Amino acid sequence: MAKIGFVSLGCAKNLVDTEVMLGKLSVKGHELTASQEEADIIVVNTCGFIDRAKEESVNTILEMAELKTTGSCQRLVVAGCLVERYRAEILESIPEVDAVIGINEIPKIIEACGLEEAVPPTYEARELYLYSDQDERVLTTPRHWAYVKIAEGCDHPCTFCVIPKMRGRFRSRPIDSVVREVRSLASGGVREVNLVAQDSTMYGWDLGDRKGLAKLLRELSSIDEIGWIRFLYAYPNSIYDELLEAIAESPKVCKYIDLPLQNASRNVLARMKRGGNRGSLTRLLGRIREAIPEVTLRTTMIVGFPGETESDFRELVEFVEEIEFDRLGVFTYSDEEHGEAYNLDQKVPDEVRSERLDRLMSVQRKISKRKNRSLVGQTLPILVEGLSQESDLLWEGRLPGQAPEIDGVVYLNDGVTEETVPGEIHRVRITEAHEYDLVGTLVT
Repeated sequence: MAKIGFVSLGCAKNLVDTEVMLGKLSVKGHELTASQEEADIIVVNTCGFIDRAKEESVNTILEMAELKTTGSCQRLVVAGCLVERYRAEILESIPEVDAVIGINEIPKIIEACGLEEAVPPTYEARELYLYSDQDERVLTTPRHWAYVKIAEGCDHPCTFCVIPKMRGRFRSRPIDSVVREVRSLASGGVREVNLVAQDSTMYGWDLGDRKGLAKLLRELSSIDEIGWIRFLYAYPNSIYDELLEAIAESPKVCKYIDLPLQNASRNVLARMKRGGNRGSLTRLLGRIREAIPEVTLRTTMIVGFPGETESDFRELVEFVEEIEFDRLGVFTYSDEEHGEAYNLDQKVPDEVRSERLDRLMSVQRKISKRKNRSLVGQTLPILVEGLSQESDLLWEGRLPGQAPEIDGVVYLNDGVTEETVPGEIHRVRITEAHEYDLVGTLVT
């Protein structure tokens, strides 16, 4: 049997795709390896969202291509979002690539790896793909938490985004399929599930159920072994009262909403085709905080969008100062040739975009540190992760308001014993606060 190595780039949704491909290969008995140097076959699952992601994907493909000379690699497969955008170009410009498969061709991974009959180097999917609970997965996350993709694609017309072109129309998995998968994960030791989709709040709408996510959260809350449930990502126009009630009422649902707003200026939001304005967004966030007083609010903003004036940017800064988000990420606008915004006028110079990112993050760092300081002295639930990635002398964990891989952590400098096991939910007393991370003592 072949020895196969994977490199997975990009978002959590892409990681789930990688895990499904790993599952299909493992079912056939092939050996999976974390060492690309030892792999007979290497699969690079790419991200093609923005310039930085595309550059990382191309550099990784070229790096893996070198292993055809310096390592054991005999076959190189490129998968994922970059294939959806540049299928022919990849095969033409990187001759070391033996096959490419797009997002909807995941079931072809065995053939693409050349492990069955001879196949062409590229495929054309006949229909949109979305995995189910019947698909084997090999988790690459720690065994106590996992991502679960509940929907695929997107129907929103945002002018800066090419995801609908890459991943197709929005489509939800049946609720029974998601529940069965989470039950299976729970029986294998998973204690935290992170539900992912391009717009999780629209889950079920395409199936005729506009309260689908609320129903799903309540269903998953009944699974005994699951301790925490989180969903990523929400869309401002899709928030509804029953959803807020489901979050507030279930002790297992993390009081955490990641709501990418992208901007607050009416002018910029209109050019983004997202609608709304500072006032409407302020009212929405107030409604969320009223329904879930202890909620952690995370958002992302894009600065330097075509047509964004200094006045627009100042309005965004004032909005961030007024709302005081618990978590905030900032991106500079990326001019994507397949996006509608590519043809907009009034492009903002690179140096102005970078300067605006720095200014907004400077504001957020102060807010974040102030909010973290308010937690000092409090005793809160924590999911223990294990040894810290920063130091072998410390353990670390996460609060319900800290999503894996994107938010800060709590470093544990005391209270860890020989009986402490990663994946357990304990209590922690916060003793120190930094801009993004916390320090605490495990107390139970």
